[in-house]
Amino acid sequence: MPNAFGYAATDASAPLKPFSFERREPGPRDVKIKIEWCGVCHSDLHTARGEWGNTLYPSVPGHEIIGVVTEVGAHATKYKVDDIVGVGCMVDSCRVCESCRSGLEQYCETGFTGTYNGPEQGTGANTFGGYSESIVVDEDFVLRIPAGLDPAGAAPLLCAGVTTYSPLRRWRVGPGQRVGVVGLGGLGHMAVKLARAMGAEVVLFTTSPEKVSDGQEMGAHEVIVSKDAAAMATQRGRLDFILNTVAAPHNLDAYLELLGRDGTMVLVGAPASPHPSPTVFNLIMKRRQIAGSLIGGIAETQEMLDFCAEHNIICEIEKIPMRQINEAYERMLRGDVHYRFVIDMRSLRDEDTV
Repeated sequence: MPNAFGYAATDASAPLKPFSFERREPGPRDVKIKIEWCGVCHSDLHTARGEWGNTLYPSVPGHEIIGVVTEVGAHATKYKVDDIVGVGCMVDSCRVCESCRSGLEQYCETGFTGTYNGPEQGTGANTFGGYSESIVVDEDFVLRIPAGLDPAGAAPLLCAGVTTYSPLRRWRVGPGQRVGVVGLGGLGHMAVKLARAMGAEVVLFTTSPEKVSDGQEMGAHEVIVSKDAAAMATQRGRLDFILNTVAAPHNLDAYLELLGRDGTMVLVGAPASPHPSPTVFNLIMKRRQIAGSLIGGIAETQEMLDFCAEHNIICEIEKIPMRQINEAYERMLRGDVHYRFVIDMRSLRDEDTV
C-alpha cells in the first residue's frame, strides 16, 4: 500500500496532480524527514515536461528540501529527531570513484542519484523528490541547517545557492576582482549576494530595466542593462570572472568581450537547446576561457549553508501552497517570480485525503 503522498507529473503534457506512492522504510543509516518547505527550481519544470528527454514518469520533482527529522536508523549518528535538516539535488552516489572520494559527488563517474528522476544506485529505480510530505535519505546526503537561517528562505540555497557558490569558490572570487553576473533570476540573485559577501566588486547584467534597483539592493556595485550597447561597451575587457546564470540560449560573445586577459566565464544555466557557438577569436586573442559547473558536493553544500548563515544570506522568495504549483510553473516561464517560489509543504498535508 502507498505510504507517501505528493504531487507528480504523469507525462510531459500533464499538469502536476496529487499522487500516492511508496517510500522505503528507513534503513540503518537513513534519516526520515517530514518536509516543511520545498523550493521550485527551473530544473523541476524541465524534468516534469520532459524537456531534457530523460524523465522517468511518474515524476515527483523537488530538490530544495527543508524539513524536520522524524526518525533515524539504528546506525545513523549525524542527526537526531527534531533536527532541522535539508536535502539538495543528490541522495546518493557510487562513493568509491575518484570524484566521490574527493568530495565531488556531483561528478560521480557512474552518475549520482538525483533526489528525483533517479537512477537509484544498484537498482536503477526512479526516485521521488520533495513535492511530497516526507522523504527517506541516507544520512551522508543530508545537510544541517544552521540556527538562524530562515527555513523557507534557505530552501533554494540547496540548489540555487550551491550552484552559484561552488564556481565562485572554485575560481577563488574575492577582494580585488571585478565579477560579472549575467541574469537576475533564481540563480543570479544568489550569485550577486554571494560574490558581494566574498568581497568582489560585482557588476550585474540584466535584460530587464525594472530589475536595476533590485540588483543594487542585493549588493551589485553596478547594474548594466545588456540591451544597451553603449552601457555594455563601458565594461569591455574590465572583468576578471563572469558567472552566467541564464537558462536560455543567447550570444556568449557579448559577454566574452567583457573579460580581460585570462578571464573565465562559467556557465551554470542549463538551456533546453544549445547556445550559438562563440567566436573563437574572442577566446584565443585574450586567452579567455568558457567553463561549466554543476551544483556542489555535500561538504561544499554544507560549507555554503554555513557561509550564508554567517553573512545572513537567504533567497528572495514567494511562498505558495502546493495546489498552486502548475500556476507557478507558468509564471516561471513568464519570468514572473521574484526570485524563487517555495512551496509550503504543510499545505500538502491539508490535501492528504487522496
